[in-house]
Amino acid sequence: MIVVVAAAILAPLLGTSDPIALNPVNRLKHPSELFWLGTDMYGRDVWSRVVYGARVSLTVGVSAAALSVVFGLLIGMVAGYVRWLDGIVMRVMDGLMAIPGILLAIALVSLSGASIVTVIIAITIPEIPRVVRLVRSVVLSVREEPYVEAAISVATPVTKILRKHILPNTIPPLIVQATYVCASAMLTESFLSFLGAGTPPEVPSWGNMMAEGRLFFPLAPWIVLFPGVALALTILAVNVLGDALRDKLDPKLARRI
Repeated sequence: MIVVVAAAILAPLLGTSDPIALNPVNRLKHPSELFWLGTDMYGRDVWSRVVYGARVSLTVGVSAAALSVVFGLLIGMVAGYVRWLDGIVMRVMDGLMAIPGILLAIALVSLSGASIVTVIIAITIPEIPRVVRLVRSVVLSVREEPYVEAAISVATPVTKILRKHILPNTIPPLIVQATYVCASAMLTESFLSFLGAGTPPEVPSWGNMMAEGRLFFPLAPWIVLFPGVALALTILAVNVLGDALRDKLDPKLARRI
């Protein structure tokens, strides 16, 4: 995961050429010392496009995870603590979960045009209800603890109870959930870009690269292979990080280990 983040940050230094510059003379070149991962049908260096594509995937993944966690935390804490709002909020969340993320993304792109911001919004909306359910379950459990009941009995302000007693208990599971949302967002972004409903064609992303290269796969399989491997390894690294955080932050699992 550190390697992927470093590659995204240092993309201008690691890239051997402009990732969007067309050079028909060098089209469909095999991997070599000059072109480490070969070139695509427009003569663009695949290595440079893969490195710059890490920026898109990480931007979408981290942004979707951060937004879904922030909004899901706020809504979940209110739904779990305020009893009369619980039913209303959860029915709204059930309605949002019924909306397929792919169809929502296609609808947003058709209305506002393909962009990274549109993709992030389309991925974040279906993820918020999942975070809300997680936070709500934690709040429902913590609010029955004796120390929370004692704070309520002495007329402690609700905001202070939420901040001091309930919020700290939601942080560990939220951190783990954020890693899974990040991995899912990166995969969804690549899928949307492959369908043409994600990032604009001129933006180098792993999904766009695989979509453009699929017609040339028999002649130049490296156009599809290397972005696919980069995507798979990145998602694997994020999921492994999530599992490690879960084992570290969950007291019960930590004691078993």
